[in-house]
Amino acid sequence: MPYTDTTDVPLYFEAFGDESAPLVVLISGGGAQLLSWTEEFIALIRDQGFRVVRFDNRDTGLSPRFGGPDDVDGGYGLEDLADDVVRVLDHLAVPAAHLVGHSMGGMMAQMAAIRHPERVLSLGLLSTIPGQDPRYVRHDDRPELQRTPVRVPRAEQVERAGAYAAIAGSERYPVDVEWMRWAAGEAFDRGDAPEGFARQWAALLRAPERLEQLRTVTAPALVFHGRDDDVCGAAAALDMAAALPEAELQLHPGMGHLIPPGLWPVLADGIVRTARRGAQVAAR
Repeated sequence: MPYTDTTDVPLYFEAFGDESAPLVVLISGGGAQLLSWTEEFIALIRDQGFRVVRFDNRDTGLSPRFGGPDDVDGGYGLEDLADDVVRVLDHLAVPAAHLVGHSMGGMMAQMAAIRHPERVLSLGLLSTIPGQDPRYVRHDDRPELQRTPVRVPRAEQVERAGAYAAIAGSERYPVDVEWMRWAAGEAFDRGDAPEGFARQWAALLRAPERLEQLRTVTAPALVFHGRDDDVCGAAAALDMAAALPEAELQLHPGMGHLIPPGLWPVLADGIVRTARRGAQVAAR
């Protein structure tokens, strides 16, 4: 199986497309495995001339765990999660790439661009936030993620995923309930670790504020957000787009926190357009 050859954090990854093509790295959100980026969506980017990589974040899927089943803090921060993206680039011997992240993955992409600007050609910031402003954080403190999680059998996880999918979408942009059920079962089989999400959550709770630092990020960025996101408020998208010097903002009515299949072509085209802008800037 393909793992990065970084001995401290050997991350599991999968690559699609021509090795000589410019690289787009897709970064999953909190608790999500690389399955969150479907092969159908990846093909929309790959077929426009890009190589695409998706990977399991630390503490998810087939990547390393940073504690045992009772540990809810892995001792790492958002900075370490961002450096994991660079570990993927180092393994692939890619000097710089286009980073696209959803939710926590978008926070990782922000931090990578702040800490390693020379490694980032463009950004896709999807359903994400630049800090802990109450206008951004639309959920409670998630106390269940700050204590040892209760393990749930596979069948119950599948049912929960289906129930969530049924209410997560909208009449305009429904979520694929059957795919969500399949993905929940597949994720369980690949590596069920609810405490891993708790450890990621601990990292996010101590993450530094990033909005002012984003003003220094010159890489072109796509800020893509749902107007009806009840996890990460749309005010975050407005503020990030205003802060980033080279940002395109897309706010989609009827879209919540998840990106529905009906918007995949729009998102893929935006990622490709932003990546091409990034390549032009780098070539100057």
